[in-house]
Amino acid sequence: MKFDAALPPIGLKDVPAIAKAAEDIGFDTLWTQETQHDPFLPCALIAEHTTRLRAGTGIAVSFARSPANLAYTAWDLAAQSGGRFLLGLGTQVKAHIERRFGMPWPESPVKKLREQIEVIHALWDCWQNGTKLNYRGEYYKITLMSPFFQPPPLPLGEGRGEGEIPIYIAGVNTGLARLAGELCEGFQAHPFHSVRYMKEVILPAIEEGAKKANRKREDVSVCVNAFVATTPEEINFARAQISFYASTPSYRPVMDLHGWAGVAEKLSVHASKGEWAEMPMLITDEMLNEFCLVTGEDKLADALKKRYDGIADRLALYVPFVPGEKDEWWRGLAGEINL
Repeated sequence: MKFDAALPPIGLKDVPAIAKAAEDIGFDTLWTQETQHDPFLPCALIAEHTTRLRAGTGIAVSFARSPANLAYTAWDLAAQSGGRFLLGLGTQVKAHIERRFGMPWPESPVKKLREQIEVIHALWDCWQNGTKLNYRGEYYKITLMSPFFQPPPLPLGEGRGEGEIPIYIAGVNTGLARLAGELCEGFQAHPFHSVRYMKEVILPAIEEGAKKANRKREDVSVCVNAFVATTPEEINFARAQISFYASTPSYRPVMDLHGWAGVAEKLSVHASKGEWAEMPMLITDEMLNEFCLVTGEDKLADALKKRYDGIADRLALYVPFVPGEKDEWWRGLAGEINL
């Protein structure tokens, strides 16, 4: 199991110091997010200021970009990093695509993301192997690539076309999990999950998609972003975040599996009214323990490995890594999990 870290929401000037510290701690990959900042720009700095640490977008909002934009950016970062870049994509939800990015929400999000990935692979194959570019789908028609716009092939070991730059997609429901199994190198599990949901819903869907493409479950690296709490303050934080995620209608199947649909509906009503303070009170201790690992700091590594054994190939904590805050604890945790 690889142990990864999340980059906190910071400006670019602070990225090099955090990247160096993350590599020194022993993390395998430093993931960026698309929240307050662009997710791709820090990856160039992470690669420039480290020699071993991988950099990945966890996630970049795919529907806010064309597949050509994504293909070019990933190609450049793979070349600059010596093959240490992971392209993580997510669809986001309808309200954000339409009202935060001003882009259309597709009739079929899974089908559009499938086409985006297929276009990216087609472009990479064209650039690396000289294959004629001729992609025709429902959402994209990509057929033009003249020499002036074609980047040079990547050196061996730095991505060699289709499938060689790892693509991870994030999701909560089965459609995207199946798509990951069929087309991608990895799946990023949303932090709003339970072990039961992963075992009964997500992993079978990944395996179903993999089987369709004559692949194995082991061909898809499952990256889990986990809620953990070792103090009362962290418990309160986790309870609040879980209540927020549980209020999202598209994440309802997670609550439904446990028989908590009524609670999810109440949370959605509170969220629609902006009644954020009332929401954490609806998350019972039983719910908290399904979605968050509550334990002591000294027991966390063993508890994480036990909880996610057979589920996670990569593991990261929901709390971002901040250098200078519990560095030795992070170092010990990375050493125990990266065995």
